[in-house]
Formats: sequence, structure tokens, C-alpha cells
Amino acid sequence: MVAGWGKWLAGGLWLAASHTGAAPLLIGAEDDWAPYSVLNRETGQLQGLAPELVRAVFATEGIEVAFRTLPFARCMHDAKSDQLAGCFDATITDENRDQYFWHETPMFSEDLAIFALASEPRRDLDLASLKGKRVGITLGYTYPTNFMADPQIARFQAKSDAQILDMLARGRVDYILMNGMPGYLKIREKALTGQVVKVGKLSTDGFWVAFSRQHPLGEDMAKRFEKGLQKIKMNGTYDALMQQFETRLGAR
Repeated sequence: MVAGWGKWLAGGLWLAASHTGAAPLLIGAEDDWAPYSVLNRETGQLQGLAPELVRAVFATEGIEVAFRTLPFARCMHDAKSDQLAGCFDATITDENRDQYFWHETPMFSEDLAIFALASEPRRDLDLASLKGKRVGITLGYTYPTNFMADPQIARFQAKSDAQILDMLARGRVDYILMNGMPGYLKIREKALTGQVVKVGKLSTDGFWVAFSRQHPLGEDMAKRFEKGLQKIKMNGTYDALMQQFETRLGAR
């Protein structure tokens, strides 16, 4: 958990599953991807931009949602069955494209950044720069197909972003891949600010709710989500949520 997270996002987006009225639609929420979706272990509440967006989108369609927080890999696994109607925050890859139903428009976008020790002199690395190098990645996360399929890149997996940061700090890998803002927060949490820096990026990716192909409501909910997302973009709710989020992060 990011040190001082509650204070840093004072007045932030605190969410809890609702159990009032009819049974809510059960959606899986990633539990360790601040600032987009993270479980506060002390309070048991879900925090971040993604659940706020998901709730706002479904509210426009008159659909109540409840969130089950769990590790991302397990979240995607359960959404592949009928245990969850969907899971966020997912990127679309060649591997998972046909495994879920997807709404057309991503909720938001984020860089997939390359991080290295500060001794790395370059700041413009890309996919080609990783050939012949050892690269740390997080088990169960989705990465670009051209990166995962490149035989010249040695990929080393760990269970979390925190663990691949440890691998980098100990010199076990040359680079690691993390999304930009979550990466900076994890670096801060690990007291590695100034020691680990962004040195390039692979891509800028959209993030979606991956809806289950096995859940009886999966396909319909993907369509309803797209409809609701367009509604909040048209009525100003989306822009307002993004502005509030950026203000809390100090980006405005």
C-alpha cells in the first residue's frame, strides 16, 4: 500500500460494495493498482478512478454494481468463467481478444513505461532497446504481443510490481515494465525515488472492463457499458471525474 495514500488523496474516491435492493451486478476489481484501483487493507474499501468510472457508467443505465476485490490474474480468471460478470482494469491483446466481451471505448489510457536504475544514461528506450536484455514483468498482467513474442528479450516474471522493483534494485534484471503513474507510486512506496527512473515506453494503452463470455449477462453488460460510457462523456460526468482525479494526484 502506498505510504500516506489516504492523505495523498484526501477526500478521494472511496467505494464499497452496495448490497441494497436487488442483487447488484458483481464485477471484479483489481486490488493493487494505485491510483486506478486499489484496496485499502486497513478499511477494506476500494479506492481509485476505475471503480468510480464503472459505478458512474452503470448508474446511467440504472444498474447497481458490487465490486469483488482480488489480484488481477485471479480477477481475469474468474471473469473468464461465470463467477464474475467482468473484471477491470484490462488491456486488449491478441491473446485475450476472443476470451472476453469488450466495450468499444476504453475507460482511460496509460503509458506502459520502461524503468531502469538511474545509472541508465538513455531516456528514449523502446521495444528494440530491450532486445538482448533482461526485463522484469508482473505475472498475470497483459503486455503487448510483440513484446511477449520477441525471442531476443529475456523476460523474468514476479508476482507483483513491488517484486520486479526489488529485482531491478538488486541487479537481477536490466529493465522492468510498469504503467506510468502506478509505477511512480510503487517506486515512492518502496523508497526508490531517484534510484529508479523512467527511461522510455513501449506503448500507450487503453484499459477496459473485460466482460465474461460465460456469464449470462456478459455480452449484454458490455453493450450497456459502452452505452453508459458514452452518456457520461456527453453529459460532462466523465470530464468532471477525470479533473477531480488529476487534481487529487497533483496533476492540475
